Amino acid sequence: MRKTARYSALAAAGLLALSSLTACANDAASTAGSGSDGGGGKGEHVKIMVGGLDKVIYLPAMLTQRLGYFNDQGLDVELLSEPAGVQAETALVSGQVQGAVGFYDHTLDLQTKGKSVESVVQFSHAPGEVELVSAQRAGDITSPKDFKGKKLGITGLGSSTDFLTKYLAVKNGVRVSDFSPVAVGAGPTFISALQKGAIDGGMTTDPTVATVLKKGLGKVLIDMRTPKGSAEAFGGPYPSSSLYMQTDWVNGHKETVQKLANAFVKTLAWMATHSASEIAAKMPADYSQGDKALYATAIESTLPMFTKDGVMPEGGPETVEKVLKAFNPNIKNAKVDLGRTFTTEFVKKAAG
Repeated sequence: MRKTARYSALAAAGLLALSSLTACANDAASTAGSGSDGGGGKGEHVKIMVGGLDKVIYLPAMLTQRLGYFNDQGLDVELLSEPAGVQAETALVSGQVQGAVGFYDHTLDLQTKGKSVESVVQFSHAPGEVELVSAQRAGDITSPKDFKGKKLGITGLGSSTDFLTKYLAVKNGVRVSDFSPVAVGAGPTFISALQKGAIDGGMTTDPTVATVLKKGLGKVLIDMRTPKGSAEAFGGPYPSSSLYMQTDWVNGHKETVQKLANAFVKTLAWMATHSASEIAAKMPADYSQGDKALYATAIESTLPMFTKDGVMPEGGPETVEKVLKAFNPNIKNAKVDLGRTFTTEFVKKAAG
């Protein structure tokens, strides 16, 4: 009886903690949807889940709101945040949100599971990711060939960082079963895991990368923030961050999707003509974590990954399919219709 009572108390405490976390997340989402710089309009309400609002690779989501471009289109966009792209994907397919900002590769993975999802605005033509190695293990890990037996940080199991880490391993002769992927999120949780030796290295994005390098906690092993880095790692452009939505919803709400595309394409064009410092100045103050110069540096390092028009880069879907087929048995043995994983209909109209 004592054990039962204790477990019940623990369960109740867990539920209370979960409720508190949910409330915090909802508060954060409400703030993102009603900011003074362009949020909280009276227009059509659209919810978008982002796989980490403060990640530079997903910067166009918040920047579009801060510039007021959603409001200009008559949209009231509520931006919500999850720490990993795979969680944004889950929110989308379960119908909790109308759109997700995450990696394009999820559209291929979902198609093999019977879900029709497509990228409607392609933010990038490179992953924007960096494979870091801890300062203590820098001598032991000099290439992905050394992944065997190592603990490698990823944002979450089934996330794009998980996918890309597995590809780099397999490409370099290391089996997926030969190393341990560890879900450590990004930002402070990734940095803490690196400091404590819970991981030997890992894949993450800016501003986490900039912070790790500044503190001397790790070194860059593979830089995938530029088209050149993408080509070296994957053999071609690797379209990553995007706005993707369920195809049925897109077909049933074309006017709304067009407005979203108009806003995002305008943001991408704005980014292409402004400096990293100017972009950083538009973002929420807490995104810089007290170091504005470092945050601007993080943005500058990642800017090359972004497209200027939201159009899927030529050959990009084929590169993603090749990468996923290298280690993912679901996709390796499936026929993927790449034409159903993205559309350029809306971004081309936006540009025109």
